[in-house]
Amino acid sequence: MHRDLKPANLLLDCHTNTLKLADFGMARAIQIPIRAYSHEVVTLVYRAPEILLGLQNYSLPVDVWSAGCIFAELLRGELLFSGSSQISHIFGIFRWLSTPNEESWSRVCSLSHFQLIFPYLFFQDLQTEFPGADPDGIDPDGIDLLSRMLQLDPSRRITAKEALSHRYCI
Repeated sequence: MHRDLKPANLLLDCHTNTLKLADFGMARAIQIPIRAYSHEVVTLVYRAPEILLGLQNYSLPVDVWSAGCIFAELLRGELLFSGSSQISHIFGIFRWLSTPNEESWSRVCSLSHFQLIFPYLFFQDLQTEFPGADPDGIDPDGIDLLSRMLQLDPSRRITAKEALSHRYCI
């Protein structure tokens, strides 16, 4: 897993239309069983909620989250989540995707940085935030892909392989 996906670590060759990943300094090989990793990874604005909330046994879904943040940034022309601290960032995520509970994200209450006293924030409609060439905004398939990449619960997040096979990408 890369653990630091962000636009600065994506290299595009305009002649061959090839996208390459760079800066593997934070990368780790996936081990089974999944082992504990540091939470001081990924540039804050691309950091997955499970890392922000203290999960140490994270895996590949953290990179899918980061890719979703990059996708949203490309569509929107600016960051979707832009907190200046971990707490302001997680609240920014909750403002877009709702504050999780045990029903929406099983075992979220067991994460070391999750607090039951977090304010409950409600889901925003992603379609209204992404203007596109279409007067109604971006293609609904693009919104579907984005919403699957930005699932709060990593077990519900689309995999990279599934994302590449999503109808928006083919």
